[in-house]
Amino acid sequence: MNYEIVHELPGRIRLRCYRGFGFTKDEAGVIESLLEVQDGVRDVSASHVTGSILVLYDPGSSAGGQNGQNRQKILAAASMIDRGYLDGESLPARYREPGIVSGACALFARSAFNRLLPMAVRVVISAARYLPFLLRGLKSLVTGKLDVSVLDASAIGASIILGDIGTASTIMTLLAFGELLESWTKERSKRKLAEGLALSCDTLWVERGGAQIEIPASDLVIGDEVVVRAGAVIPVDGEVTRGDAAVNQSIMTGEPLPIHRYPGTSVYAGTLIEEGEILVRVTAFDRDTRVSRIAEMIDDSVALRANIQGRAEKLADAVVPYSFLLSGAVFLVTGSLRKAVSALLVDYSCAIKLSTPLAILSAMREGARLGVVAKGGRILEKIAEADTVVFDKTGTLSVASPSVALVLPFNGWTREQVLRTSACLEEHFPHSIARAVVRKAEDENLKHREKHAEVEYAVAHGIVSRIGKSRAIIGSEHFVIEDEKIPLSPKDAALIEALPPNQSLLYLAVGGRLAGVLCIEDPLREEAVEVVTKLRLEGVWRIAMITGDNERSASHAASSLGLDYYRSSMLPERKTEYVKKLRASGAKVIMVGDGINDSPALGASDVGIAMKESADIARETSDVVITKGDLRSVLTARRLSTAVMRRIYDNYVFIVVINSALLVLGLGGVISPAMSALLHNASTIGASVRSLMPLLEESDLE
Repeated sequence: MNYEIVHELPGRIRLRCYRGFGFTKDEAGVIESLLEVQDGVRDVSASHVTGSILVLYDPGSSAGGQNGQNRQKILAAASMIDRGYLDGESLPARYREPGIVSGACALFARSAFNRLLPMAVRVVISAARYLPFLLRGLKSLVTGKLDVSVLDASAIGASIILGDIGTASTIMTLLAFGELLESWTKERSKRKLAEGLALSCDTLWVERGGAQIEIPASDLVIGDEVVVRAGAVIPVDGEVTRGDAAVNQSIMTGEPLPIHRYPGTSVYAGTLIEEGEILVRVTAFDRDTRVSRIAEMIDDSVALRANIQGRAEKLADAVVPYSFLLSGAVFLVTGSLRKAVSALLVDYSCAIKLSTPLAILSAMREGARLGVVAKGGRILEKIAEADTVVFDKTGTLSVASPSVALVLPFNGWTREQVLRTSACLEEHFPHSIARAVVRKAEDENLKHREKHAEVEYAVAHGIVSRIGKSRAIIGSEHFVIEDEKIPLSPKDAALIEALPPNQSLLYLAVGGRLAGVLCIEDPLREEAVEVVTKLRLEGVWRIAMITGDNERSASHAASSLGLDYYRSSMLPERKTEYVKKLRASGAKVIMVGDGINDSPALGASDVGIAMKESADIARETSDVVITKGDLRSVLTARRLSTAVMRRIYDNYVFIVVINSALLVLGLGGVISPAMSALLHNASTIGASVRSLMPLLEESDLE
């Protein structure tokens, strides 16, 4: 198998197959089974969607160094897997994604059939089924662990020694069903998440030898020229070689307005052609495109376990020694091996260890369906713990579709000159305010032939250029008036002060004098007030806004929404500092943003949430990606997170109460060991099934 190492940490290595060695979902299971048998390997996860293979292993004495023996064996084994071997290898049953109903029916049908067999045959079958449990238990003991595997092996073994084959069979059947349930949920959750976000395309139109032909996507190669027409999603990353089109790149850049793409410009997979037709020379496709990184994120997210999940597993293993102590004490007091086995059969660990990860995975799957994609279980836990939410304004609290409401000229300039010059400067920069200015000029049929020199753009500041011999600048009040020291007369200041407070102001200065002010109307989202109000009811006691917008606009927005705090004219570094100060004061902070200038703050918060229209870098930096264009999804994320944490704690209470009751009944001789085992495992399955139930009802989404 041809591969490259794309990421490595001690005990963790990710491989990605080169082009030409893709594998199917079934073959992914074969690869997993072949690598899992290597020395020191703890877990293998192969993704046919991204072509990657994640291996978790014991780094050994080399602590994961480049010369670690286990690492070398893993890489050697991966190199030996070839296409011929994969095609000839059958998929191990435990790696086939089971249908939960058919799998459960088959499992319990075999168990029922075994009970009809002669006792001697049942003993042999039970011994054979017991062997894997015994080996897992012995492996734990050899490594110095007294965990659930040891407890399971002891309980089943004791039942067989006592001749209670029915109890032993029941325990093994129920444990097998628990594994089936966990495996099915994990794989189904991962698949649903990936399918909901990954780009798929079966056939493509390409131009070869001057003719346009349709080919299977699997036949595409780098350098091919793909034909994409209006209404179609671009299936590859590449460079436009012919034609021109209006391309909606919101999935990548966050800009809601279409971008003009023409020969020499780049386009990305997953973006949509609204008008026109282009020929695209392929530079990347399939799992190498930007959009496929989302599917890669899903693969990684399963490894990002919630702290509560880790604590649950530790708690589960920590309970095991006490189960053995109790069983031993019962035997010493009563002299009854059967009662001692009853104590051994009832433990708290199985249900705790199984139900918690199932609840987390189920919540992640439900979140993806509702438009909230969390990059790992621990993110859900942090959202539930948060007491502070900080919003960006433009594109987050506002609709991200601004328009020019008013153009105010100064110092001898006309309104048309101000708008034409502003559009001429802004047309080179694809952000929402620039698009609004250019669109306004086009709507008024104002031609803006370029007269300026090369332009310079400073993120969150503005634009600097030259028109003839005069220096031209356009940007925020902070940039133009304060930084660039453009004079503002009392009369001009009064006119500007009288402008509507809900509008953002864009200042144009040429030759050291103010030429005009453009009033940008960017209304708040209709649902913004509702979201702020309901977040308070959900336990968030501090809600703030940080924005690069001017003081007047920021103040008006904060007042309209009833926010606790706001900061205006904030540069990216100041946004980050603000979030860090909040965290340093003890606050648990959720930051919600959408732009490039929000990315550092998103990364500095406890949880960064990127809106659907977010810039690519904001989506990469964030912990949660909103896939629906509605601010209510932030509220959904909060409710989903608190609901899954509440369910986990409710499961703890249920498990402790039920199993304690069974323990008392078993020790009192009220129920037999077989009934004790049956009820214990039934409670485990009950807690697990409950973990899979939907967390939010329709009323929770209103």
